[in-house]
Amino acid sequence: MHPDNKINPIEIPKERIAFLRNALKKQFSALKEDFHRQPNTARLFKQHCKFIDQLLVELWSELQIDQRCCLVAVGGYGRGELFPYSDIDLLVLIPCESQENRDINQSIENLIGLMWDLGLNIGHSVRNLDECIREAQKDITVQTNVLESRLLSGNSLIYQDFLTNIARNLSSIDFLKAKLIEQEQRHAKFNDTAYNLEPNLKESPGGLRDLHMIIWIARSLQIKNQQHTSANPWAALAKEQIISVAEARRIRHHEKKLQLLRTHLHFLSNRREDRLLFDFQNDLAATLGYVNTARRRASEQLMQSYYRSAKFIELMNEIVLKLLGEIIVASPPAIRVINDKFEARNDLLEARTGNLLQLNPAAIFEAFLLLQQHPELSGMGATLLRTLQRVKSLINKDFRHNAYNKKTFIEILSQPSGVNRALRAMNRYGILGSYIPAFGKIVGQMQHDLFHVYTVDEHILNVLANLRRFAKPELKHEFPLCSQIFAEFDAPHLLYLAALFHDIAKGRGGDHSTLGTIDAFKFCKLHHLPKADCALVAWLVEAHLKMSSVAQKTDLSDPTVIESFANFVENKRRLNALYLLTVADIRGTSPVVWNAWKARLLESLYRATQHALSDPGFHVKQTIQQRIKEATEKLSRFGLTNHAYDPLWKQFGEHYFVRHESDEIAWHSRLLTPHLYSEIPIVRARLSPHGDGIQVMIYIKDKNDLFARICNFFDRMGYGIVEAKIFTTQHNYALNSFIILDQSGKSVSYSGLLKFIELELANQLDDLYQLESPLKGRVSRQVKHMPIQAQISIKKEAENNNHRLDIVANDRPGLLASLAQQFLKYGIKLHNAKINTLGNRAEDTFLISDQNGECLDFNRVNALQMALLEEI
Repeated sequence: MHPDNKINPIEIPKERIAFLRNALKKQFSALKEDFHRQPNTARLFKQHCKFIDQLLVELWSELQIDQRCCLVAVGGYGRGELFPYSDIDLLVLIPCESQENRDINQSIENLIGLMWDLGLNIGHSVRNLDECIREAQKDITVQTNVLESRLLSGNSLIYQDFLTNIARNLSSIDFLKAKLIEQEQRHAKFNDTAYNLEPNLKESPGGLRDLHMIIWIARSLQIKNQQHTSANPWAALAKEQIISVAEARRIRHHEKKLQLLRTHLHFLSNRREDRLLFDFQNDLAATLGYVNTARRRASEQLMQSYYRSAKFIELMNEIVLKLLGEIIVASPPAIRVINDKFEARNDLLEARTGNLLQLNPAAIFEAFLLLQQHPELSGMGATLLRTLQRVKSLINKDFRHNAYNKKTFIEILSQPSGVNRALRAMNRYGILGSYIPAFGKIVGQMQHDLFHVYTVDEHILNVLANLRRFAKPELKHEFPLCSQIFAEFDAPHLLYLAALFHDIAKGRGGDHSTLGTIDAFKFCKLHHLPKADCALVAWLVEAHLKMSSVAQKTDLSDPTVIESFANFVENKRRLNALYLLTVADIRGTSPVVWNAWKARLLESLYRATQHALSDPGFHVKQTIQQRIKEATEKLSRFGLTNHAYDPLWKQFGEHYFVRHESDEIAWHSRLLTPHLYSEIPIVRARLSPHGDGIQVMIYIKDKNDLFARICNFFDRMGYGIVEAKIFTTQHNYALNSFIILDQSGKSVSYSGLLKFIELELANQLDDLYQLESPLKGRVSRQVKHMPIQAQISIKKEAENNNHRLDIVANDRPGLLASLAQQFLKYGIKLHNAKINTLGNRAEDTFLISDQNGECLDFNRVNALQMALLEEI
């Protein structure tokens, strides 16, 4: 320790701290006001950094920090990009011999404490030179931070020594490899897509961090080569002819757009918020001047603009990093000729001549076909990618009508592998949207339906990826039935075409299935597909919602439902194709929408329809006879003869056997035979024999508030009803069956849970218990900020006295119980319910009549519809 340099701790007066804190608040308010008057991020960064620089230098001076130390700005602050609520990243460099110097440590602690007292968001580290080098070698984040350093105050000689040692110990190759791995891991956190509905402006693929990646790699190269680091990195890259001047301008344009969004987002949220949450999208769109139109919300226009910027940034990230990689590696490429047009350079596809695509545009599709046929290729080289961007305009009407190009596109779809990879690359590079203009219109288009979590184009490609998973033998354990059907399907490329077109007409107004059908048929016809294939693809697009609707909104135990659906699909080939597309479609909406319950419903519908199509004599009476036979066999295993349960079946009536399958009939009969005229509620619960959930049976003298009581009970348990079969026997007993799913994801003891349901629900059904009001829980953020318009349809059933009530609404806790209360209020008798929850969207279907089973009159229907609309 040097006695001459000993520091006595300096106390900053409270008045001075209060003054500085007030000055900081005033400066921040002025910064915000100036930005709102003139939204210019470059100006904001300059003003913000300048003020923080001055403040920190003053504090450093006032606390009289040891002269052998220096204060260094690093990270985004060092780069000169300080967003309103971003961390102020600092490095305090101390001399190597000061480890035991308590005075230095104390004064630095005082400095950091004072910064926190003033309300500064400080991210700091205190290290000597050896520690900096050691940490930089261990941690790529530390190494990255110090690349963007600038001296604020203190010993400039130590700082220069620091820069020299960092440069000496920097390996551009190792840095590049480590940063590429880091980027892969970062992208993986966002499912490798820029098209999430709530993207992170900084970290998502195509976000600002992808631009920082380019800057860091270029800076590492400049430091290693002892070149001056430019304040404008894009101009510097253009000067080095790594990118063109036009590319530099476009990169800067999209960078400024994202910086502007992020700055507005910080000010709107009053915190360091980099996620474009639904909470802020509407306000942000209004701030930036977007307005709602007849077809598109202002927020959807804002987000599509963002996605297109992200797409360009993602593309330039790939191109420039490949170019910088070639410079850093600086070794002759390993070249392998593929054909007379293309070659592989370091396992990246490149054209053998620079003007190949300009002179022969057909080679554009050939390049993607080669990627499929040569899996050893890791992608396209930077030169080929840049050329693709320049020649996209050649994909015009003449290109689309060229027979060879049409043949090649179908060949791409018909390859045994690499279809998903090829189409994703075509979309990423803007080729797919150029070749199919209707697809180009939905790139980056949001879907505010509360269950899709991706843009339309990303969802379409997810559906295609799901279809491709069915083709891979190593993944057949995921969906055994789908894999089996897919392996037997004779023309997978028709499924891929149906996937490409099934949602292509979204956002145009009108029925997207109908409009998409027209597009699909025209495309297939233009590509000279056989007439039957054109018809199948068009039918799949038109019918792509039908199977999920039937499975999730109708009673699949009713043979007339199966018969009707079998008549709709007409043949097994259509059934197979529609089933595969439906499973892939639902799985492609969101990671949380698909579950074992939906899988079971679809598979049940598929198998029942398959049986109906293969049996020319299929009819309702035959199905009922088969169910009675199977139920009788099952009951005999429990020692029950038909004499025991005949009185029960007599009271059930013939329609009971239409509504229930043999397994349910046997379960009900075994449990209820001794309780035909029970005076107390009979409640029994079991794990669903068909997959997810718990099946609950309730047998009780019928009462008007029964459904409302049951809904309230399950709501308070945190369980959601997904199916309700409401049946009334001939002796006026309710025999209701529910399938419920846990909404909390908590781990439970099922044996204890089943007993709890049986005892507590039976108690709640007693008239001694007053009917409780429905729960009023909090709605999700998405429902709050992006609600859908509630839809209610009440239509008379042709074959009976019932009405079918269809409800589409924002889901919320207590919704079903609230509907049940309205049924009770308006004297509605419920016969059947199918409850379908898609993310935050409820799509529920009920069969209803009046309490006597008679048809509802016109006035009652209108009154009920108005009451339900007001309720939801």
